[in-house]
Amino acid sequence: MTGAANPFQSGTNAELNKVLGQPVWTCIAVYALGLAGMLVVALGMRQPVPEMARVVAARPSAWTGGLISTALTMAGLVLAQKMGSGMFTGISITAALVTSVMLDHLGWIGLERYRHANDRMWTDDWGGWFVSRW
Repeated sequence: MTGAANPFQSGTNAELNKVLGQPVWTCIAVYALGLAGMLVVALGMRQPVPEMARVVAARPSAWTGGLISTALTMAGLVLAQKMGSGMFTGISITAALVTSVMLDHLGWIGLERYRHANDRMWTDDWGGWFVSRW
């Protein structure tokens, strides 16, 4: 489901950017709406706020996901209109597959090292090429 949502997200973000005409403010609006939605979900699920000790215990690299997410959002809202949804999604998927195999192989960012990552690299490269051509 989340994979199918990616083209919709980049497309709707690009449409909002077309209307607002300011990529940074479009990104801020997207994240403000996302934050509001998550607050509603947290309240509905009665999720307690994490204890400060747990927040402080997280490694600094654990907090970089939000910054990485904003870069992806900015790329989608600027490039999806210019490249088309298929090409943008194909390139995104290819980059995600290659990066994930590298992260598995090297065991970076707290992931367990997966020894057979090299066997999958060839498959991921051709899968990404096929997606970008389709």
